[in-house]
Amino acid sequence: MSNKTALLYSTVDGHTLKICQEILAVFKKNNLQIDLFSIDNFNKNIQDYNKFIIGSSIRYGLHNKQIIAFINTHKKELDHIKTAFFSVNLVARKPEKNTPETNPYVVKFFKNIDWKPTVKTVFAGMLDYKKYPFFDRLMIQFIMWITKGPTNKNTKIEYTNWNKVTAFAEQVCQL
Repeated sequence: MSNKTALLYSTVDGHTLKICQEILAVFKKNNLQIDLFSIDNFNKNIQDYNKFIIGSSIRYGLHNKQIIAFINTHKKELDHIKTAFFSVNLVARKPEKNTPETNPYVVKFFKNIDWKPTVKTVFAGMLDYKKYPFFDRLMIQFIMWITKGPTNKNTKIEYTNWNKVTAFAEQVCQL
């Protein structure tokens, strides 16, 4: 097995991919090989990697179904290597909900899946109402209203703590 890492992600509006790009930069800075795959086009063998990172955004309270299916299908292979998981969601913008133990989406995810990654974390995402289709914008505004977040249709806020992303990537590099 070579010293290679795979980074598999799903994204709805592109922000999870932006986080992946930062993780790639950290690996390259450390002279480590890493391959980036969208969940839609992963066609390699997990055994070709000694580390595997999975990142998924949340939409309407759920992680991508393909990510869940991938983990369930490949659990045995994932259990034999070092793994990392990160979730990207807007609830994580709140300090009391920005850890895997306190983020309701991540807690629910791991209650419903039989997989224990070596490292897991959660990152706050980005709110950009102008990017969303009409129905999505209304739903997200409603969710934000309930959770006391911004609801103005012109709002664009990046909540991601990039130092936390870098620290996570460095941690995975050391595995």
